[in-house]
Amino acid sequence: MFSFDQVASDIARQTVLCVGDLMLDEFVYGEVSRISPEAPAPVLAVNHTDIMIGGAGNMARNIASLGAKCIFVALIGRDDAAHIIAARLAHERSIEPKLVVDPSRPTTRKMRFVSEHFSTHLLRADWEFAHAAQPDVEQELIDKALDAIPHANVVVLSDYAKGVLTPRVIREVIDAAIKAGKPVVVDPKNPDLSIYRGATIVTPNRKELAEATRRHVGSDVEVAEAGFQAIKLFQGKGLLVKRSEHGASLVRADGSAVHVPAYPGPVIDVSGPGDTAVATFAVVMATGTDWETALRYANAAASVVVGKQGTATVSLPELRARVLPHASLVIEEKIALTAETLEARVKQWRKQGMRVGFTNGCFDILHPGHIKVITDARAACDRLVVAINSDASVRRLKGAERPLQTERARAEVLAALEAVDLVVMFEEDTPLRLIEQIKPNVLVKGGDYPRDQVVGHEVMDAIGGEVLLVDFVPGFSTTSLVDRAKQGGG
Repeated sequence: MFSFDQVASDIARQTVLCVGDLMLDEFVYGEVSRISPEAPAPVLAVNHTDIMIGGAGNMARNIASLGAKCIFVALIGRDDAAHIIAARLAHERSIEPKLVVDPSRPTTRKMRFVSEHFSTHLLRADWEFAHAAQPDVEQELIDKALDAIPHANVVVLSDYAKGVLTPRVIREVIDAAIKAGKPVVVDPKNPDLSIYRGATIVTPNRKELAEATRRHVGSDVEVAEAGFQAIKLFQGKGLLVKRSEHGASLVRADGSAVHVPAYPGPVIDVSGPGDTAVATFAVVMATGTDWETALRYANAAASVVVGKQGTATVSLPELRARVLPHASLVIEEKIALTAETLEARVKQWRKQGMRVGFTNGCFDILHPGHIKVITDARAACDRLVVAINSDASVRRLKGAERPLQTERARAEVLAALEAVDLVVMFEEDTPLRLIEQIKPNVLVKGGDYPRDQVVGHEVMDAIGGEVLLVDFVPGFSTTSLVDRAKQGGG
């Protein structure tokens, strides 16, 4: 098994060639409170409109949002929708568009009218010309795709049956990819899967698998049996079956199958989760990760985007939060690596009317004295921020041999404590800047020195905050522990 961090690092080095049917997705959102007097139809009071790149474009956007590079070959018309798409793609730094213009056909466009209150699609209007591309356009698509194959780690065909992936385009791209040793992932629309002969993985949804095999595909066993039959049709190595609320399945050419359940959670919009799943599977597979892991990541990614409006994408942090067990994420969620994260978290607490506490230290070796300060501090507030000196700051204060643990290690140990709500680092010798930024309700410090020697007490006086002094536990300090260790004492 591969760790998530290893896969994420490898994704950044991958390039995916995506060839398919590009379209413009428009979502008109509003509320329905009455029926039209002119006809028995709901009246949508429009609140806002979103415009997104859809179809194979959504596949390309998801590839890019995960951190890989995408070379994108697609077809557009010469119209306003094409101009919008070209402008949007120009701002996608990780997508290299290679668009073929066919003035004889409109750019495929889909407009959906959505009731926000009920999260319901009321109507979809399509502008399209779903006939196969003409031979000259077809050749231009093939030429652009074949030129890109040597630069790609994996090839994805996103078939929406809008005329780009003709039998000739499919055949030439798959054959060239196989010859170049590049895996091919196909998101199919044609019920005749033999047209995708030689593809490595084909990714139908449950309905498409049933149509292709003419079998019922309700249970895991039925999906596995139909999947094995489907693989024979296109002579590939595996089948990824997207099963919506039932999760996803991976069937291999040897007949073995893996089934993963859907993630629980809200479903706001089902426009595009299939694209997200396929893009994620292809990107993860390109890194050399095993297919079962790629399946689980694809399933998790789809569960993220169904909780968003419109044709959405998934980011690596979102995927990480869904894939990894919650306990493994707690530490990272409690470490503020940027000033913006710290400010946002404190602002959220203030908005909820919470009392914010603050304490600080090097915390080089966590001991009972530290625990007492931290637990007493947490008892005096609703949320506790613990600030730690950076490695450079500790060296200036404690000498060249310190710290014994890196700032990241010290932060992770503190973040694992239930009493700590947020850990932040500071480069200065004192935490005065942080205290001025946070303006805590209570400032907590361990020690036997007077209040007027506590760094930040002037800030607390100015804002009417409280300074709380906590006695150290006798016999415990990092320095004394280090000295005893050097002397071999207990």
